Amino acid sequence: MNDADRVQAQSLYRQVLGSDWDRLPKAIRALHDRAEGHATFRGRAKVERGGSFWAQLVASVFGFPADSQDVPVEVDFACTHGREIWTRRFDETILRSAQKKVERRKESLLAEDFGPFRILCALEPTENRLHLSVRGWSVLGLPLPLLFAPGGRTFEEDRDGLFHFHVEVDSPLTGLIVRYSGWLEAATGPPPRAPHQADQGDATVNG
Repeated sequence: MNDADRVQAQSLYRQVLGSDWDRLPKAIRALHDRAEGHATFRGRAKVERGGSFWAQLVASVFGFPADSQDVPVEVDFACTHGREIWTRRFDETILRSAQKKVERRKESLLAEDFGPFRILCALEPTENRLHLSVRGWSVLGLPLPLLFAPGGRTFEEDRDGLFHFHVEVDSPLTGLIVRYSGWLEAATGPPPRAPHQADQGDATVNG
């Protein structure tokens, strides 16, 4: 196996990060350390949409989930040939994207495609987090001004051994479009219930 084959056999995020991969905490590595095959992670999330007309319009066009204080979330990963398909399910809402590695100006970036739109992000490990910083965007291959790119604080976090995520999408043109945060773990059983559902279930059993 030559060097190119060895790199191709690595997971997508390991390819993008290079030596920085070893700086990631265990919970983040566990979610991203897959070069081929499928995996499913489940958890709960809180979702907040922006309130302006344009923010609501953009959120609807992209298919972002509706406001919710506590919604079940499931993420399916399909990994092959250095490419990942993410299928996110927020209850009944499905948000799908494709990710791959690209090189730009001698920098390895993560490219994420939402339909005709592509977002380029740098992966930046810091302590127990992996930050995703927008470096560019385009539509149908045509570059768009970085000033108007969808940005915001987006990071993954290892919190006491559990994978947490925080995603913000905003723009100077719309303000906040959507913000969602929560946690995920490898799917090994039925979807986790909301706290109040668990309490009700326990009360029924104990009663």
